[in-house]
Amino acid sequence: MPEEKTKSNYRAQKARASGNTVRAKGCFIGSAVIEAGCRSLIGKRCKQSGMFWSEPGAEKVIAFRCIHASRSLNSFWKHRLNSRVAQNDSLPLAA
Repeated sequence: MPEEKTKSNYRAQKARASGNTVRAKGCFIGSAVIEAGCRSLIGKRCKQSGMFWSEPGAEKVIAFRCIHASRSLNSFWKHRLNSRVAQNDSLPLAA
């Protein structure tokens, strides 16, 4: 009985599981692209010789590097400034 359910599920999802359909939409198949991104964003910064990071510190650096790599830095700072102003907690102005 479980085999029949598995076969039925496979038949129902076969069209969605086609690699060619997914590739045609510009999506990646497999994890190599994600792993390479992690190596370049995380490994290059957090694993340099002599560097020791706390987990919270590493998470903040990784988040910032991801924002920078995705070219979202300007929108990040606009959002941060707006959220601080909304809290009435203004940021000190640079000289």
